Amino acid sequence: MALRSVEDTLHYLLACAQKRGTEVRGLAQSLGAVLAEDIFAQSNVPPADNSAMDGYALRESDLRAGEPMLVSQRIPAGVVGQSLEPGTAARIFTGAFIPDGADTVIAQEDCEQGDGVVIVNIAPERGQHIRPCGQDIAAGQLLLTAGHRLTSADLGLLASLGVSQVSVSASIKVALMSTGDELREPGEVLAPGQIYNSNRPMLASMIRSLGCDVIDLGIVADDPDATRLALVNARDSADLVISSGGVSVGEEDHVKAQVEALGELQLWKLAIKPGKPLAYGRLGDVPFFGLPGNPVSGFVTFCLLVRPYILAMLGVSEKSPPKWPASANFDWPKAGSRQEYLRARVTPGATGLQVDIHPQQSSGALTSVSWCNALAVIPVGATLRSGDLLEVIFLRDLN
Repeated sequence: MALRSVEDTLHYLLACAQKRGTEVRGLAQSLGAVLAEDIFAQSNVPPADNSAMDGYALRESDLRAGEPMLVSQRIPAGVVGQSLEPGTAARIFTGAFIPDGADTVIAQEDCEQGDGVVIVNIAPERGQHIRPCGQDIAAGQLLLTAGHRLTSADLGLLASLGVSQVSVSASIKVALMSTGDELREPGEVLAPGQIYNSNRPMLASMIRSLGCDVIDLGIVADDPDATRLALVNARDSADLVISSGGVSVGEEDHVKAQVEALGELQLWKLAIKPGKPLAYGRLGDVPFFGLPGNPVSGFVTFCLLVRPYILAMLGVSEKSPPKWPASANFDWPKAGSRQEYLRARVTPGATGLQVDIHPQQSSGALTSVSWCNALAVIPVGATLRSGDLLEVIFLRDLN
């Protein structure tokens, strides 16, 4: 039976993802949240012409070279000045509104001040050093669209408009479980045959980076009854269930069988390396992902398939990471039957992006994941020689 391609799998998963409802949050709780509606500016920013410099506001036509001008008022930021008297200047500070009658600001370093008068030492251009009303944002302007994930800069932008809360996609509760009698948590003493559970903190942090809440079910024993109970608890408490391990074909891999007993398995085994035994299905109405137990396989399949699925649930417009062309600094002489994702490091070169790969590409080598900043994509049946172009997926925003 032919294995399903990565592209076909992703298309299928995105079609299956059911979009979440909405909730209202304050700005302080909205970093990384996904907008559920378009945001239009309700006012101009800045709301009035204001000074871009500390200096003097005046009417340019009143200037006479070398002649002193009376300083008629002082306007700090936050104070609205009076209409400018003809032939006078106003001492003004950065951000203060320009008084009626003034059309130019002279920087203080271009002036001489003393005894209530100012002498301008330059020939200014009318309108200089004035930030006009609406220069940054015009009332009615579309600023952010539904499906956009809010960044720190976005929160600052919204605050500049006086927005205190936004309608966003409701957060997702993700139940995370690890399977394997050999697993122990960091800090515990290892007995012979045991290893530390690296998947749990890695996957939990990747889930949280998407704004989701993690329900940590810990380590589940390699036992069908324990696996079934953990899956039932996960189904009943979460919007999405993710397990690591237990979906391969070994006698101690119980997750696949118990998912089929409790619901249905819709995908299993992909034409991807690493990550072939990835599984997807449903536990009743709750979607389920079974990630491979090997940590690199879990990392890669989460980045390429689970992350876009979660983003689709949240209503994000752009779900799949972009691919960029780069020049290979390595040979890849053996064509594979599955699409491969090599842990790679991309750097700028004289003729474009250059890509090197980690010397250890084993699915258990987390050093390659820690080292890399990208995945190099090797299509099915492809070989490469140094200097050939290939596609890379940057990871800086994915983990």
